[in-house]
Amino acid sequence: MPVKVAVNGSGTIGKRIVDSVLLNKDFKLVGVAKYKPDYQAYLMIEKGIPVFVPRDRAGEFINSGIEPSGYIDYLFEEVDLIYDASPGGKGVLNKKIYEKYGKPVVFQGGEDPEIAEISYSTFCNYSDAINKKNVRVVSCNTTGMLRLLCILEKEYGVKKALAVIIRRAADPKEDNKGPVNSILLDPPEIPSHHGVDARTVAPWLNITSAAVVVPTTLMHMQFIEVELKSPVKKDEVLEVLGRYRRFLLIDSTRTGIDSTSKLMELARDAGRMRGDIYENSVFIDTVKIEDTRLYMFQGIHQESIVIPENMDVAYAILGLEHDQYRVVEKTDSLLGIGSLEKLIKTSRHR
Repeated sequence: MPVKVAVNGSGTIGKRIVDSVLLNKDFKLVGVAKYKPDYQAYLMIEKGIPVFVPRDRAGEFINSGIEPSGYIDYLFEEVDLIYDASPGGKGVLNKKIYEKYGKPVVFQGGEDPEIAEISYSTFCNYSDAINKKNVRVVSCNTTGMLRLLCILEKEYGVKKALAVIIRRAADPKEDNKGPVNSILLDPPEIPSHHGVDARTVAPWLNITSAAVVVPTTLMHMQFIEVELKSPVKKDEVLEVLGRYRRFLLIDSTRTGIDSTSKLMELARDAGRMRGDIYENSVFIDTVKIEDTRLYMFQGIHQESIVIPENMDVAYAILGLEHDQYRVVEKTDSLLGIGSLEKLIKTSRHR
């Protein structure tokens, strides 16, 4: 029997979780919790997705021409797993409701780590999430850093790392945010929260992070410096990363892809839904090795990079699969991860 799933929220992350659940034969989407009759609610009804609403707002939906499938409390009572995709900071309020129904919950990186039993990233601590009740998938930038650093730790050992993050100012639809014509320290001190957050998943990680916000909505860019425990060569590192579909290895000289805008254009032209890029986009021309030191730039699509981890973690929480690599293979195939690199033919995948 498929796992019955509810998604609480339909914003940037929520709607992508909805689409991923609908693709997965192991899951059944029972419904989405909506709190106002906006265009997202209309679209879901048009797509045949059940929409559940608060009891005290049902009339507002009906008057707007949206016929709910039921009340939110019915939805949470019916399912086996809840994805909390509400705005950052709302999850802690929702948790009190979820506890009433005793259902396992996946929270997002906008919540404080204390909301869950563990913070999560697949390549770092999949086994720790098995049979947990509450798990928090870390934020987009933290997910991007941890994918890389946990693989490098496994292969070579990591002494310490530095991450300088050039953050997008807002998601494309967030027209009330900025800066418009500035580079903003975020925060105006070192470290930024990203390295601290990474250690909630990988306590062994010695990392310092710093961040600035720039006027773009497309992607984040990260400059990563890693001191490894043993000397390596560039080709060796690229061969290791090339084993994983969740790394898109880009030869900028050969392909002409040397910016986040060109990356997004690649995803759109390749037919990715919403132009999503689930992979860490590694610019291999920037990968430099000096004995044990590794330097590189990688692009992070903030809207979609956490979706694979959200799918993976359900298998762990519900105890459906103990082998993380089988889960990764299933998720990658489901979402078409690896297809972009096949298109530009820069490396082989396992």
